[in-house]
Amino acid sequence: MTATTLPQSAAPHAVRDEDIAYARVTWRLVPLLFICYVAAYLDRVNVGFAKLQMLNELKFSESIYGLGAGIFFIGYFLFEVPSNLLLHKLGARRWIARILISWGLISGCMMFVQTPTTFYVLRFLLGLAEAGFFPGIILYLTYWYPSARRSQVTSLFMTGIPMAGVIGGPLSGWILGSFNGVSGIAGWKWLFIIEAMPSVALGFVVMFFLDDRIADARWLSADQKRLLQRNIDREASKVEDHSALGAFRNAKVWVLCAAYFGFIMGLYGVGFWLPSLIKASGISSPATIGWLVAIPYSAAVACMILTSRHSDRSGERRWHIALPAFVGAVALVVSTFVPQTPLWAIVTLTVATMGILTGLAQFWVLPPAFLGGAAAAAGIALINSVGNLAGFVSPFVVGWIKDATGSTNNGLYVIAASLVVGGAIILAIAQRGARRSAA
Repeated sequence: MTATTLPQSAAPHAVRDEDIAYARVTWRLVPLLFICYVAAYLDRVNVGFAKLQMLNELKFSESIYGLGAGIFFIGYFLFEVPSNLLLHKLGARRWIARILISWGLISGCMMFVQTPTTFYVLRFLLGLAEAGFFPGIILYLTYWYPSARRSQVTSLFMTGIPMAGVIGGPLSGWILGSFNGVSGIAGWKWLFIIEAMPSVALGFVVMFFLDDRIADARWLSADQKRLLQRNIDREASKVEDHSALGAFRNAKVWVLCAAYFGFIMGLYGVGFWLPSLIKASGISSPATIGWLVAIPYSAAVACMILTSRHSDRSGERRWHIALPAFVGAVALVVSTFVPQTPLWAIVTLTVATMGILTGLAQFWVLPPAFLGGAAAAAGIALINSVGNLAGFVSPFVVGWIKDATGSTNNGLYVIAASLVVGGAIILAIAQRGARRSAA
């Protein structure tokens, strides 16, 4: 019996069964992946809080900090594609566990930084260790969810970025203020020690809790497994590329690399400098800065979830990506013209953070729509690795501009321009695709 001849009562029943199956998958996978991403992002950007004490103690300049913060992404870039291909071959469970444990140990070793060289080396190794985690999860979600359901689940996972700010801001500020001098150890060292522990522990949780594929999920019924796998197989037959080499030859992949580079300029321009920008508005207490940092990230969580729901319902993607990026860019520019008070800093930086993170989350619906198999593993990792080179460029440029001019304003203009360019590329891609379809 075909789908068109099913009794009217069967269609709602089938939809309900499918919704139940995906709800079970979401509750099983997403909370754990979300917690892992919170730990990952926290270990990546907590150097922004450590900076509040570390620079004075170690006599580092803003340029040294900017280079050290950004050099993380050189190691990240070099190992991103190999890491994702290994995940595709070896399975997500073992590989994600390895990533978590290794980066946690290296992050904890940041307490031993004494010179610019050790700072650079450890940040580089941290990037090498963490490479493949984010694109690995994006790839892993394609093993379970078809594209029509992917925007919401991707956004739920990526709320780990703002939640790392919501949790990590107050936590980092508290650690810096409360542990400074305990056992003769500086607060910024305690920050790296304490915040590295969850990553190592989560690595062992992932090893025992995560399933590589739908077929491995003992918590799903046989009927649910068949239903979910049928949806994945149906979509896999429609993608353009399945081979790893095909991803490198696909022009769309390289264009998306350029757009993503612009978005990441915004993400890390804000992520690495948000505590310093709030401090510059007149707030000196690390604990207070920590709580204020949580405000922009809390607002971003709500914006990401609401936008993803609307995107999946409407099926429209390009404006759900570009418009938030444009809003974020405008807010960054406005932040340089308003009075430099805590209130105005929080308002403008909150709008900027909401826009940047929302556009970023929506972006990741695009690559899996035309890449499958090894091509998805390579293409997603390639886009993420090239785009994340902006994580090296952004903090270094802002730090260099601040050292040269005494202000971060020109650096924020560069970041805003990058967001506009990224959004414009997304709109141009969609417009070109529409013209080709019409032809």
